[in-house]
Amino acid sequence: MGATTPLGADVQATWGGLLAGRSGITPIDAPWVTRLPVHIAGSMLQDPYAEVDRVQRRRLDRSQAAALVAAREAWSDAGPVEVEPERLAVVVGTGIGGALTILDQHDRMGERGQRAVSPYTVPRLMPNGPSAVVSLLLGARAGTHAPTSACASGAEAIAVGALLIRAGRADVVVAGGTDACIHPLSLGAFAQMRALSLRNDAPDQASRPFDRDRDGFVMSEGAGMVVLERGDFARARGARVHAALAGAGVTSDAHDITLPDGAGQVRAIEEALRDAGLTGGDIGHVNAHATGTPQGDIVESRAVTAAVGDHAVVTAAKSATGHLLGASGAVEAILTVLALKESIVPPVRNLEKPGDGIELDLVTGSPRPIDATAALSTSFGFGGHNVVLTFTRG
Repeated sequence: MGATTPLGADVQATWGGLLAGRSGITPIDAPWVTRLPVHIAGSMLQDPYAEVDRVQRRRLDRSQAAALVAAREAWSDAGPVEVEPERLAVVVGTGIGGALTILDQHDRMGERGQRAVSPYTVPRLMPNGPSAVVSLLLGARAGTHAPTSACASGAEAIAVGALLIRAGRADVVVAGGTDACIHPLSLGAFAQMRALSLRNDAPDQASRPFDRDRDGFVMSEGAGMVVLERGDFARARGARVHAALAGAGVTSDAHDITLPDGAGQVRAIEEALRDAGLTGGDIGHVNAHATGTPQGDIVESRAVTAAVGDHAVVTAAKSATGHLLGASGAVEAILTVLALKESIVPPVRNLEKPGDGIELDLVTGSPRPIDATAALSTSFGFGGHNVVLTFTRG
Protein backbone atom coordinates (compact mmCIF):
# COMPACT_ATOMS: atom_id res chain seq x y z
CA MET A 1 0.00 0.00 0.00
CA GLY A 2 1.18 3.56 -0.68
CA ALA A 3 -0.29 7.01 -0.09
CA THR A 4 0.46 10.69 0.09
CA THR A 5 -2.19 12.84 1.75
CA PRO A 6 -2.78 16.02 3.76
CA LEU A 7 -2.07 13.97 6.91
CA GLY A 8 1.23 12.46 5.84
CA ALA A 9 3.73 11.62 3.12
CA ASP A 10 3.10 7.88 3.39
CA VAL A 11 0.63 5.30 4.64
CA GLN A 12 1.84 5.06 8.22
CA ALA A 13 1.99 8.84 8.71
CA THR A 14 -1.53 9.17 7.30
CA TRP A 15 -2.85 6.35 9.47
CA GLY A 16 -1.10 7.72 12.55
CA GLY A 17 -2.54 11.17 11.96
CA LEU A 18 -6.01 9.73 11.56
CA LEU A 19 -5.79 7.72 14.79
CA ALA A 20 -4.46 10.77 16.62
CA GLY A 21 -7.42 12.83 15.48
CA ARG A 22 -5.35 15.36 13.57
CA SER A 23 -6.68 17.49 10.72
CA GLY A 24 -4.98 18.03 7.37
CA ILE A 25 -7.09 21.08 6.52
CA THR A 26 -5.24 24.42 6.50
CA PRO A 27 -5.61 27.94 5.09
CA ILE A 28 -4.62 28.28 1.43
CA ASP A 29 -1.36 30.21 1.16
CA ALA A 30 -1.84 31.89 -2.22
CA PRO A 31 -2.65 35.49 -3.18
CA TRP A 32 -5.56 34.43 -5.41
CA VAL A 33 -7.52 33.04 -2.48
CA THR A 34 -8.78 36.50 -1.53
CA ARG A 35 -10.95 36.47 -4.68
CA LEU A 36 -12.84 33.40 -3.44
CA PRO A 37 -15.38 32.70 -0.71
CA VAL A 38 -13.41 29.56 0.26
CA HIS A 39 -9.96 30.00 1.82
CA ILE A 40 -9.19 26.47 3.07
CA ALA A 41 -8.10 23.15 1.57
CA GLY A 42 -6.18 19.97 2.31
CA SER A 43 -2.80 20.19 0.61
CA MET A 44 -0.46 17.21 0.60
CA LEU A 45 1.76 17.42 3.65
CA GLN A 46 4.78 16.59 1.48
CA ASP A 47 5.11 18.29 -1.91
CA PRO A 48 5.26 15.38 -4.40
CA TYR A 49 7.61 17.36 -6.64
CA ALA A 50 10.16 17.24 -3.82
CA GLU A 51 10.21 13.44 -4.17
CA VAL A 52 10.91 13.26 -7.92
CA ASP A 53 13.96 14.39 -9.86
CA ARG A 54 14.37 17.68 -11.73
CA VAL A 55 13.52 16.21 -15.13
CA GLN A 56 10.32 14.63 -13.80
CA ARG A 57 9.23 17.93 -12.26
CA ARG A 58 9.15 19.42 -15.74
CA ARG A 59 7.37 16.45 -17.28
CA LEU A 60 4.76 15.56 -14.67
CA ASP A 61 1.53 17.19 -13.62
CA ARG A 62 1.14 17.42 -9.84
CA SER A 63 -1.43 14.60 -9.88
CA GLN A 64 1.03 12.41 -11.79
CA ALA A 65 3.86 13.16 -9.35
CA ALA A 66 1.57 12.20 -6.45
CA ALA A 67 0.62 8.96 -8.19
CA LEU A 68 4.28 8.13 -8.74
CA VAL A 69 5.13 8.74 -5.08
CA ALA A 70 2.27 6.52 -3.85
CA ALA A 71 3.05 3.79 -6.39
CA ARG A 72 6.70 3.67 -5.35
CA GLU A 73 5.70 3.18 -1.74
CA ALA A 74 3.14 0.49 -2.60
CA TRP A 75 5.59 -1.42 -4.79
CA SER A 76 8.26 -1.25 -2.10
CA ASP A 77 5.75 -2.40 0.53
CA ALA A 78 4.79 -5.40 -1.62
CA GLY A 79 8.22 -6.33 -2.84
CA PRO A 80 10.18 -7.94 -4.08
CA VAL A 81 7.52 -8.87 -6.64
CA GLU A 82 8.97 -11.03 -9.39
CA VAL A 83 6.34 -10.96 -12.13
CA GLU A 84 6.60 -11.03 -15.90
CA PRO A 85 5.92 -7.57 -17.36
CA GLU A 86 3.22 -9.10 -19.57
CA ARG A 87 1.41 -10.25 -16.39
CA LEU A 88 1.62 -6.89 -14.60
CA ALA A 89 -1.11 -4.28 -15.16
CA VAL A 90 -1.74 -0.75 -13.89
CA VAL A 91 -5.10 0.91 -13.19
CA VAL A 92 -5.03 4.48 -11.88
CA GLY A 93 -8.20 6.53 -11.70
CA THR A 94 -8.55 10.30 -11.51
CA GLY A 95 -11.51 12.58 -11.23
CA ILE A 96 -9.93 15.69 -12.75
CA GLY A 97 -6.53 14.63 -14.08
CA GLY A 98 -4.06 17.20 -15.31
CA ALA A 99 -6.28 20.23 -14.81
CA LEU A 100 -3.51 22.26 -13.16
CA THR A 101 -1.43 21.81 -16.30
CA ILE A 102 -4.29 22.89 -18.59
CA LEU A 103 -4.98 26.00 -16.56
CA ASP A 104 -1.33 26.96 -16.14
CA GLN A 105 -0.45 26.47 -19.80
CA HIS A 106 -3.57 28.35 -20.93
CA ASP A 107 -2.43 31.31 -18.84
CA ARG A 108 1.08 31.10 -20.27
CA MET A 109 -0.15 31.15 -23.84
CA GLY A 110 -2.44 34.10 -23.12
CA GLU A 111 0.37 36.07 -21.49
CA ARG A 112 3.38 35.12 -23.64
CA GLY A 113 2.10 33.39 -26.77
CA GLN A 114 2.06 29.85 -28.12
CA ARG A 115 5.83 29.34 -27.97
CA ALA A 116 5.71 29.64 -24.18
CA VAL A 117 3.60 26.48 -23.91
CA SER A 118 5.51 23.49 -22.51
CA PRO A 119 6.14 20.66 -24.99
CA TYR A 120 5.11 18.31 -22.16
CA THR A 121 1.63 19.82 -21.89
CA VAL A 122 -0.28 17.02 -23.61
CA PRO A 123 1.19 14.08 -21.64
CA ARG A 124 0.79 16.12 -18.44
CA LEU A 125 -2.88 16.93 -18.98
CA MET A 126 -4.08 13.50 -20.20
CA PRO A 127 -6.42 11.77 -17.73
CA ASN A 128 -4.51 8.55 -18.45
CA GLY A 129 -1.23 10.30 -17.62
CA PRO A 130 -1.00 9.07 -13.98
CA SER A 131 -1.63 5.47 -15.03
CA ALA A 132 0.92 5.83 -17.83
CA VAL A 133 3.70 7.16 -15.60
CA VAL A 134 3.14 4.36 -13.09
CA SER A 135 3.28 1.76 -15.87
CA LEU A 136 6.54 3.27 -17.09
CA LEU A 137 7.94 3.17 -13.57
CA LEU A 138 7.17 -0.54 -13.20
CA GLY A 139 7.44 -1.71 -16.81
CA ALA A 140 3.86 -3.00 -16.75
CA ARG A 141 2.73 -4.45 -20.10
CA ALA A 142 -0.51 -6.30 -19.28
CA GLY A 143 -2.55 -3.12 -19.78
CA THR A 144 -2.69 0.42 -18.47
CA HIS A 145 -6.17 1.67 -17.59
CA ALA A 146 -7.55 4.98 -16.33
CA PRO A 147 -11.11 4.98 -14.94
CA THR A 148 -12.53 8.47 -14.75
CA SER A 149 -15.59 8.27 -12.53
CA ALA A 150 -15.37 11.46 -10.49
CA CYS A 151 -14.89 10.84 -6.77
CA ALA A 152 -15.34 7.09 -7.21
CA SER A 153 -12.36 6.83 -9.58
CA GLY A 154 -9.81 5.44 -7.13
CA ALA A 155 -12.20 2.80 -5.83
CA GLU A 156 -13.28 1.85 -9.34
CA ALA A 157 -9.62 1.42 -10.31
CA ILE A 158 -9.27 -1.18 -7.57
CA ALA A 159 -12.46 -2.91 -8.72
CA VAL A 160 -11.15 -2.98 -12.30
CA GLY A 161 -7.85 -4.38 -11.06
CA ALA A 162 -9.70 -7.26 -9.43
CA LEU A 163 -11.57 -7.92 -12.68
CA LEU A 164 -8.28 -8.10 -14.62
CA ILE A 165 -6.94 -10.71 -12.23
CA ARG A 166 -10.17 -12.72 -12.21
CA ALA A 167 -10.27 -12.66 -16.01
CA GLY A 168 -6.78 -14.15 -16.14
CA ARG A 169 -5.30 -11.08 -17.84
CA ALA A 170 -2.83 -10.28 -15.04
CA ASP A 171 -1.27 -11.84 -11.96
CA VAL A 172 -0.45 -8.51 -10.31
CA VAL A 173 -2.15 -5.13 -10.66
CA VAL A 174 -1.08 -1.80 -9.20
CA ALA A 175 -4.30 0.14 -8.71
CA GLY A 176 -5.40 3.38 -7.11
CA GLY A 177 -6.30 6.99 -7.63
CA THR A 178 -4.87 10.48 -7.68
CA ASP A 179 -6.01 14.08 -7.90
CA ALA A 180 -4.39 17.47 -7.32
CA CYS A 181 -6.39 20.49 -8.36
CA ILE A 182 -6.43 23.10 -5.61
CA HIS A 183 -6.91 26.06 -7.93
CA PRO A 184 -9.13 29.16 -8.01
CA LEU A 185 -11.24 27.77 -10.85
CA SER A 186 -12.00 24.41 -9.24
CA LEU A 187 -12.61 25.95 -5.83
CA GLY A 188 -14.69 28.74 -7.33
CA ALA A 189 -16.77 26.28 -9.35
CA PHE A 190 -17.51 24.00 -6.40
CA ALA A 191 -18.26 27.05 -4.26
CA GLN A 192 -20.71 28.27 -6.88
CA MET A 193 -22.51 24.94 -6.47
CA ARG A 194 -22.58 25.57 -2.70
CA ALA A 195 -20.77 22.27 -2.22
CA LEU A 196 -17.84 23.55 -0.12
CA SER A 197 -17.61 24.38 3.56
CA LEU A 198 -17.18 28.08 4.29
CA ARG A 199 -15.63 27.70 7.76
CA ASN A 200 -12.57 29.73 6.77
CA ASP A 201 -11.89 30.87 10.34
CA ALA A 202 -11.73 27.29 11.66
CA PRO A 203 -10.11 25.06 9.02
CA ASP A 204 -9.70 22.06 11.31
CA GLN A 205 -13.43 22.17 12.12
CA ALA A 206 -14.67 22.62 8.56
CA SER A 207 -14.99 19.01 7.40
CA ARG A 208 -17.91 17.61 9.42
CA PRO A 209 -19.29 14.37 7.94
CA PHE A 210 -22.61 13.29 9.44
CA ASP A 211 -22.65 16.24 11.86
CA ARG A 212 -25.84 18.27 12.13
CA ASP A 213 -23.87 21.46 11.33
CA ARG A 214 -22.12 20.15 8.22
CA ASP A 215 -22.06 22.69 5.42
CA GLY A 216 -20.10 21.08 2.60
CA PHE A 217 -16.85 19.30 1.84
CA VAL A 218 -13.27 20.59 1.90
CA MET A 219 -11.26 20.09 -1.29
CA SER A 220 -8.01 18.19 -0.85
CA GLU A 221 -5.34 16.48 -2.93
CA GLY A 222 -3.36 13.27 -2.75
CA ALA A 223 -2.91 9.75 -4.07
CA GLY A 224 -3.35 6.17 -2.90
CA MET A 225 -2.12 2.91 -4.48
CA VAL A 226 -2.43 -0.77 -3.68
CA VAL A 227 -0.77 -3.86 -5.13
CA LEU A 228 -3.35 -6.54 -5.92
CA GLU A 229 -2.21 -10.12 -6.51
CA ARG A 230 -3.86 -13.35 -7.52
CA GLY A 231 -4.16 -15.38 -4.32
CA ASP A 232 -2.07 -18.36 -5.36
CA PHE A 233 0.58 -16.07 -6.87
CA ALA A 234 0.90 -14.17 -3.58
CA ARG A 235 1.08 -17.36 -1.53
CA ALA A 236 3.70 -18.89 -3.82
CA ARG A 237 6.05 -15.97 -3.34
CA GLY A 238 5.38 -15.73 0.40
CA ALA A 239 3.87 -12.26 0.14
CA ARG A 240 2.86 -10.29 3.21
CA VAL A 241 -0.89 -10.02 2.74
CA HIS A 242 -2.54 -7.04 4.43
CA ALA A 243 -6.09 -8.11 3.51
CA ALA A 244 -8.15 -9.78 0.82
CA LEU A 245 -10.24 -7.82 -1.66
CA ALA A 246 -13.21 -10.13 -1.35
CA GLY A 247 -15.73 -8.31 -3.51
CA ALA A 248 -16.67 -5.16 -5.40
CA GLY A 249 -19.94 -3.56 -6.38
CA VAL A 250 -20.22 -1.02 -9.18
CA THR A 251 -23.54 0.58 -10.12
CA SER A 252 -24.81 3.79 -11.69
CA ASP A 253 -27.80 5.90 -10.72
CA ALA A 254 -29.01 7.29 -14.07
CA HIS A 255 -30.78 9.74 -11.77
CA ASP A 256 -29.04 13.13 -11.71
CA ILE A 257 -25.60 14.42 -12.69
CA THR A 258 -24.85 15.64 -9.15
CA LEU A 259 -27.58 14.52 -6.74
CA PRO A 260 -27.12 11.04 -5.24
CA ASP A 261 -29.68 8.28 -5.46
CA GLY A 262 -29.88 6.02 -2.42
CA ALA A 263 -31.22 3.09 -4.43
CA GLY A 264 -28.05 2.97 -6.53
CA GLN A 265 -25.89 3.05 -3.42
CA VAL A 266 -27.87 0.22 -1.84
CA ARG A 267 -27.45 -1.87 -5.00
CA ALA A 268 -23.68 -1.24 -5.00
CA ILE A 269 -23.38 -2.36 -1.37
CA GLU A 270 -25.49 -5.44 -1.99
CA GLU A 271 -23.46 -6.30 -5.08
CA ALA A 272 -20.19 -5.94 -3.16
CA LEU A 273 -21.55 -8.24 -0.44
CA ARG A 274 -22.85 -10.79 -2.92
CA ASP A 275 -19.55 -10.78 -4.79
CA ALA A 276 -17.77 -11.56 -1.52
CA GLY A 277 -20.25 -14.23 -0.50
CA LEU A 278 -21.22 -12.22 2.57
CA THR A 279 -24.30 -10.61 4.07
CA GLY A 280 -24.77 -7.28 5.79
CA GLY A 281 -24.56 -9.03 9.13
CA ASP A 282 -20.98 -10.11 8.37
CA ILE A 283 -19.75 -6.52 8.06
CA GLY A 284 -18.16 -5.15 11.22
CA HIS A 285 -16.88 -1.85 9.86
CA VAL A 286 -17.79 0.69 7.17
CA ASN A 287 -15.46 3.44 5.98
CA ALA A 288 -18.09 5.82 4.63
CA HIS A 289 -17.69 8.11 1.62
CA ALA A 290 -19.31 10.84 3.76
CA THR A 291 -18.12 14.13 2.31
CA GLY A 292 -19.93 16.42 4.74
CA THR A 293 -22.57 17.73 2.36
CA PRO A 294 -26.06 18.10 3.84
CA GLN A 295 -27.79 15.88 1.30
CA GLY A 296 -25.06 13.38 0.46
CA ASP A 297 -24.47 12.22 4.02
CA ILE A 298 -28.11 11.53 4.80
CA VAL A 299 -28.57 9.55 1.56
CA GLU A 300 -25.50 7.43 2.32
CA SER A 301 -26.53 6.91 5.93
CA ARG A 302 -29.86 5.51 4.85
CA ALA A 303 -28.25 3.34 2.19
CA VAL A 304 -25.79 1.80 4.66
CA THR A 305 -28.55 1.20 7.19
CA ALA A 306 -30.76 -0.42 4.54
CA ALA A 307 -28.07 -2.70 3.09
CA VAL A 308 -25.88 -3.46 6.12
CA GLY A 309 -27.89 -2.56 9.22
CA ASP A 310 -27.03 -0.35 12.17
CA HIS A 311 -24.54 -2.67 13.87
CA ALA A 312 -21.39 -1.88 11.85
CA VAL A 313 -18.85 0.55 13.31
CA VAL A 314 -18.66 3.53 10.95
CA THR A 315 -16.03 6.20 10.39
CA ALA A 316 -15.52 9.00 7.87
CA ALA A 317 -11.89 9.72 6.99
CA LYS A 318 -12.70 12.92 5.11
CA SER A 319 -13.31 14.60 8.46
CA ALA A 320 -9.51 14.61 8.80
CA THR A 321 -8.19 14.46 5.23
CA GLY A 322 -10.82 16.49 3.41
CA HIS A 323 -12.04 15.20 0.06
CA LEU A 324 -9.23 13.89 -2.15
CA LEU A 325 -11.62 13.63 -5.11
CA GLY A 326 -10.50 10.79 -7.40
CA ALA A 327 -7.88 9.64 -4.88
CA SER A 328 -10.30 9.34 -1.98
CA GLY A 329 -11.60 5.84 -2.75
CA ALA A 330 -8.10 4.40 -3.00
CA VAL A 331 -6.81 6.11 0.14
CA GLU A 332 -9.90 5.08 2.08
CA ALA A 333 -9.58 1.50 0.85
CA ILE A 334 -6.13 1.49 2.46
CA LEU A 335 -7.54 2.92 5.68
CA THR A 336 -10.25 0.26 5.69
CA VAL A 337 -7.62 -2.45 5.33
CA LEU A 338 -5.62 -0.99 8.22
CA ALA A 339 -8.72 -0.83 10.44
CA LEU A 340 -9.30 -4.54 9.80
CA LYS A 341 -5.66 -5.47 10.19
CA GLU A 342 -5.09 -3.55 13.42
CA SER A 343 -8.62 -4.08 14.81
CA ILE A 344 -9.21 -0.38 15.45
CA VAL A 345 -11.37 2.30 13.82
CA PRO A 346 -10.32 5.97 13.79
CA PRO A 347 -12.81 8.57 15.02
CA VAL A 348 -14.85 11.00 12.94
CA ARG A 349 -13.46 14.46 13.63
CA ASN A 350 -15.85 17.33 14.37
CA LEU A 351 -18.82 15.06 14.97
CA GLU A 352 -20.58 16.76 17.87
CA LYS A 353 -24.11 15.57 17.16
CA PRO A 354 -25.28 13.46 14.22
CA GLY A 355 -27.70 15.12 11.86
CA ASP A 356 -31.36 14.24 11.79
CA GLY A 357 -32.05 10.84 10.23
CA ILE A 358 -28.49 9.56 10.61
CA GLU A 359 -28.70 6.32 12.57
CA LEU A 360 -25.25 4.80 12.35
CA ASP A 361 -22.81 3.58 14.99
CA LEU A 362 -20.32 6.39 14.45
CA VAL A 363 -16.93 6.49 16.17
CA THR A 364 -16.33 9.77 18.00
CA GLY A 365 -13.72 11.16 20.35
CA SER A 366 -11.08 8.43 20.22
CA PRO A 367 -10.35 5.29 18.17
CA ARG A 368 -12.54 2.29 18.93
CA PRO A 369 -11.25 -1.29 19.10
CA ILE A 370 -13.20 -3.72 16.93
CA ASP A 371 -13.29 -7.44 16.36
CA ALA A 372 -14.25 -7.55 12.69
CA THR A 373 -13.34 -9.91 9.89
CA ALA A 374 -14.99 -8.00 7.03
CA ALA A 375 -15.40 -4.32 6.16
CA LEU A 376 -16.75 -2.07 3.42
CA SER A 377 -15.33 1.07 1.83
CA THR A 378 -17.90 3.17 -0.04
CA SER A 379 -17.22 5.70 -2.80
CA PHE A 380 -19.71 7.78 -4.77
CA GLY A 381 -19.19 10.37 -7.49
CA PHE A 382 -20.90 12.99 -9.63
CA GLY A 383 -22.48 11.34 -12.62
CA GLY A 384 -24.12 8.71 -10.44
CA HIS A 385 -21.06 6.50 -9.93
CA ASN A 386 -21.31 4.08 -7.00
CA VAL A 387 -18.42 1.80 -6.04
CA VAL A 388 -18.22 -0.32 -2.90
CA LEU A 389 -15.27 -2.55 -1.97
CA THR A 390 -15.44 -5.48 0.45
CA PHE A 391 -12.30 -6.44 2.37
CA THR A 392 -11.67 -9.40 4.64
CA ARG A 393 -8.71 -10.15 6.85
CA GLY A 394 -5.81 -11.63 4.94
